[in-house]
This record gives sequence, C-alpha cells and structure tokens, in this order.
Amino acid sequence: MALPFLLLSCMSTSSMGQPPVKVEQVGPFIPMAQLYDPREGQLVRSVATKDSHIISPKSINFTKDGRKVYINALEGLETLVYSFPGLKLIKAIDHDFTPSESGLFQNGETTVFDYPYHHRRDSADKNVFSGKPVEGTFSHADRYFWVPYYRRSYDSNASGPSAMAIIDTDKDEIVRVMPTGPLPKMVAVSPDGKTLAVTHWGDNTVGLIDISSPDPRDFKYTEHLVVESRLNTAGLTGNRDSNCGFCLRGTVFTPDGRHLLVGRMAGGGIAVFSIPAGDYLGSFTDFSPTPRHLVVDPTGQYLYASDSKGGIVARVRLSEALASLSANPGKSVPGPKGERLNVGVRPRTIAISPDALNLYVSVHGAKRLVRVDTKTWKVADGIDVSPFPVGLDVSPDGAYVAITSQGGPVSGASPPAYTGGNSVEFFRVR
Repeated sequence: MALPFLLLSCMSTSSMGQPPVKVEQVGPFIPMAQLYDPREGQLVRSVATKDSHIISPKSINFTKDGRKVYINALEGLETLVYSFPGLKLIKAIDHDFTPSESGLFQNGETTVFDYPYHHRRDSADKNVFSGKPVEGTFSHADRYFWVPYYRRSYDSNASGPSAMAIIDTDKDEIVRVMPTGPLPKMVAVSPDGKTLAVTHWGDNTVGLIDISSPDPRDFKYTEHLVVESRLNTAGLTGNRDSNCGFCLRGTVFTPDGRHLLVGRMAGGGIAVFSIPAGDYLGSFTDFSPTPRHLVVDPTGQYLYASDSKGGIVARVRLSEALASLSANPGKSVPGPKGERLNVGVRPRTIAISPDALNLYVSVHGAKRLVRVDTKTWKVADGIDVSPFPVGLDVSPDGAYVAITSQGGPVSGASPPAYTGGNSVEFFRVR
C-alpha cells in the first residue's frame, strides 16, 4: 500500500470555485487515503473518496489485528466500520433507539448510581433516544467495542444519565446498552481485561465496570469514583462543555493495572485512583494545566498528555508522578512538572507508536498532524490536514496514522452550521 513520496494537490470544495490549494507533504507522512463528505473549507486530496457517512467524525480506532477501523460519527449518530487497508464500508451502526430496541437495555435499566433525570420523562420513554457517539475502546481481544454517548437526545443540557453501547465486532451489531453518568466521554480497559472505566465529563466521577465475564449480560458496575466532590447537575445551565466541574477526560490505566489516571481538564493535573479498590489517592497538579488526552508509552516509563489551552504536549516519568502522592494521600500536590513541548494551537488526541519512538498529535487550531520524536523531545515534522482535526490512532504495526477532522461552527449561523471537517485521512508513516 506504500505510495510514492510526492507532493499532493489539495483542493477546497468551496461552491465559490476557489482554485486548488497546494499543501506540501512534510517528512514521512505519505497520504494513503481519505474519506470525506463534501463540505466548505476542506482539503481534498487526490487519494480522496466521497463518503456520505463521514459526518462529524469524532474518533477512530484500529483493531489490534489492523484489519478494521471503527469511526464514531458524532453528528451522524453512527459508528462506521471499514475494512483496512481497503477502506470498504462494512457496517454503519445506528445509535437511534426506538421501543423495538428495548431488549438492548437489560432488565429495562435506565440509570446507574441513582442518577436522577432532571427532565420530565415517562419511564417508558427514557430508553427511546438518539445517542451521539464520542470515543471508543475495545475489550475481550477486540470482541467488543464500547461507545459512550455525549448525552441522550432529549437531555439537551446533559444533566442526567447518558448511556454507552456495546458492539459485538463479530457481527458489528449493538448487543447491549448500559446507562452511565452525565456526559461520558472516555473509556479505558485495564491491562488484565477485567475492568472498564467510563469517565464522566459532566460531574467529576468515573464508573468502574466488571467485564471479567465473556458474556455482555454479566457486565456490571462495581465502583463510582469521585474526584474530590461530585458536581450536582440539577439546575445547571450554560454550556456543559465548560460548566462541568473538573471536566474529567483523559483516562488510562497504568501498565501494572494498579492505578487509574484521569485528566482534570479544568482545574489542572491528573487524578489518581487505586485499582481495584477505587480509593482516591489524590492529584498531582503541576504536570499539565489543562490535560485533555492521556497515554502511557508501551514501556510504562512515561505518561504523556495533550494540553489543549497551553498548546503543548507534556510528559512525566510515571514512577515519579505516582510517588509524589504517597506522602499526602487523598490530597492535591504539585508533583513533578515533567517536560513540555509546544506543538501548536489546541492539541487534541495523541497516540504513541508501538516502539514508543514517535508521539503523534492532532493539532486542532493549527489544522496539523504533528510527529514528536520522543528521543530528542522535539517536533520532528507534520502535515496540514482538513480543518478542526480531533481524533487520532496509530495502526498496530506502526505503519499508518489515521486522523479525523470533525469540523467547527460557523460564527453567527442560524440555524447552526459547520465548516471544514467531515474528513478522515490515512497516512503511511514508514
């Protein structure tokens, strides 16, 4: 699938007939393919294919065998499954639930941890909604793909419980929908595959689910973790993307499975919980002021974070960060600051190569895919991509990087309109 090293002409899809815009390839990024739904302001490469399903793609995940990719199309209300590297659409999984799908909600469950609904709804209607798929992760050797929903469609202020789909990847069908707390965004699976964490952006909490059974019907919540204090969502108004307490997001287990790390995008730093007990061990705060996405390198040596407001990526030795909490358990401490590197305006998702030598960054404000050399701790190279990149993943063999461009709002548009985005690009990097 390797393509020649060349410069590709990238064209605007503007209805005004603007001339093509040259975008030079930089470094090792060789454009392999692009899926897009035509939209003003995109960069459309010569390897691009129109695809009407690519609506506001939020996240992308390669399977561990590298034979499929799963794309969550947030505003399209679909999870899209493609073969790889052929990129043939296998399935468009819909996240719109009617009474006929009631069997997906085991025992009719509508909430967890006694989360109330702050909208007046009949009990029979609580599981009739559309869900906006956000992030995703695999469990059970890629047998199941977990997809949290930003909110239930009738909960306009995301103040009540949302939900999360479990997709059977053998059939590429939803086999169960579990309730969550408000505004679930990130999901992570423990190294032993027995525990799943779902992080609630909306109220400073994390839910732990026992997934040790091979049968989704046996999955059950075991712990409700709280970072300092749970946010009361009753009567909350305004933008819930900013009115969200600590705005918990990045979530990762340590390689030994003994700790869960959660980024506090508002309030700064990283919260740490013991596993499996779920005790809050405290937060180290000086590492990253607004951490968005977290990864631990394959060696377990470093914790990496993208820092959206700061325009940086940061890293710290994991052992030093954890040790900083031992003297004051349950408290916030400065902890080690680690190292910081400027990468551009509003970095979002990060992903590390299997050999831990390269860190890839989707830089939302700069419209760039950037590669950081982890040995020299310098920006090695990058390439322009469609506006508002957000999601990112590296193939299991480290040969490919995929990036999603979600799009952004048009200022003052009524009804709301978006520009750019609606694009997923694939690059060969070795």
